[in-house]
Amino acid sequence: MSTEALYRTRALIRYNAVLRLRDPSQLISYLVTPMIFMVLFQPLYQKALGAGAVEAVTGQLVMFSFFATAIVGHSIFIEREWQTWDRLRASRAARVELLIGKAVPVFVVLVFQQAVLIVYGCLVVGMEFPHSLPLLLMAMAVWGFTLLALGSALAIVVRSRGDLIVASDVGAIVISSIGGSMLPTSMMPGWAQAVAKYSPGYWGLGMFRHAIAGDAGPALRAALVCLVFGVVAGAVATYRLSHGWGRSALV
Repeated sequence: MSTEALYRTRALIRYNAVLRLRDPSQLISYLVTPMIFMVLFQPLYQKALGAGAVEAVTGQLVMFSFFATAIVGHSIFIEREWQTWDRLRASRAARVELLIGKAVPVFVVLVFQQAVLIVYGCLVVGMEFPHSLPLLLMAMAVWGFTLLALGSALAIVVRSRGDLIVASDVGAIVISSIGGSMLPTSMMPGWAQAVAKYSPGYWGLGMFRHAIAGDAGPALRAALVCLVFGVVAGAVATYRLSHGWGRSALV
């Protein structure tokens, strides 16, 4: 990448970072609410499974990180409302620069949310300290990429901000619950157990729990599945963002 391209990319990252910092309310909500739920759910997991801290922390982390796809969707949907995406495409910035400038600040927000909840889980809820920090960092990065891709794909499908909020909230509850965030999949009805493995929440949850336990093999396998979900969703979003998405006709 040339010096001019790096300069333009940095400018786009700063621009999008400012937009995120001006509206921190969603992030605050997706941090405070799971913190409360972790404390409330931990005794229930303790009585049901004999060990509850890891389950309570990772379950709420996965669920409310799914809610954070609304932040991703908002960061992209706002270009549609302002009708600015085509203007940016008409500038000297290449498409890859536009996409990097949009993605990096949101990715940082997603990873930050995960990091805060994990630290809180260790210090307050009583979760064991992760056995392998590199493995945990890998899980956070993969999960952040997966959420970024899913949120981007969602933003190019919905027709309004209201639709975005409904889709992200309902999707977060359904996908994470089916994946085992609220209760172990072994305790679910048979039909729910059958469809659980088709949920990215199932693999994200397994990835975090194996990463915290230091089980590299299962964690990497789950990470690979999460990457597949992310690559597919990201390919759809990238194609639409690069081929006319954002025009007023789509509003």
